Amino acid sequence: MQNQLIIPTAEPFFFPGDETGCLLVHGFTGTPKEMHWMGEYLSNRAGHTVLAVRLAGHATSIEDMKRTHWQDWLASVEDGLHLLNGICERVFVIGLSMGGALALLAAAHYPLAGVIAMATPYQLPKDWRLNFVGIIRIFQPEIAKGAPDWRNPDAARDHVSYRTNPTIAVGELNKLLAQLRAALPNIRIPALLMHSRLDAAVPPANMEHIYAALGTTDKRMIWLENSGHVITREPEHQTVFKAAADFIHRLTHSKPQEKHRLHAARD
Repeated sequence: MQNQLIIPTAEPFFFPGDETGCLLVHGFTGTPKEMHWMGEYLSNRAGHTVLAVRLAGHATSIEDMKRTHWQDWLASVEDGLHLLNGICERVFVIGLSMGGALALLAAAHYPLAGVIAMATPYQLPKDWRLNFVGIIRIFQPEIAKGAPDWRNPDAARDHVSYRTNPTIAVGELNKLLAQLRAALPNIRIPALLMHSRLDAAVPPANMEHIYAALGTTDKRMIWLENSGHVITREPEHQTVFKAAADFIHRLTHSKPQEKHRLHAARD
């Protein structure tokens, strides 16, 4: 295809399967590629229907991301949920990093079967500049990323994401996380959290804060010991995938399932 807008290998993907739908959501400045191995596992090993969405402004040009807001990212997730609801009896949402925050936020508003959040931030580090992003972006439109924390050099070499963080988008992420913190007590569905103790991008304490704030009593934390931030492509990715598959299996086989219609539960 000539003049392709989406970065090659970073396209959204769909794997048809059974009546259990798994919506995969990538992270901030990332792409569906970071969820591809997980999608293959849930499809090939567990037989589930898998859809990985591309968040608005991602996997094309960083200039596109500068024009998006956190509501656009959430709308991308909602699109995926509605698509899966049309062909599946139940839907799980699974997100990495900011994708985990979006997954949890969706879980507070829709009657999903369960939610999995991996390497997810609860809040950004304290920084006075977050209050002045609208001004700072004029003089500094992009912010350098921190040092990579990869433990899998092969995955690091072919990882696809924007090389810098759009300043305005960092402000939108901060707004999104404020929405997340307000929504966590309203989440009543089963939740699985996973995080690496070596995560340099999102400090491990973020998982503990999310866990404590969740309204559901069916919640579990899993710690990884030899992974960086993108745990879906790190040495312990098989542990992550199996934990997710076991979580889904428990919930789909423990009691009769009713079809989850995605009517918003917002007040």
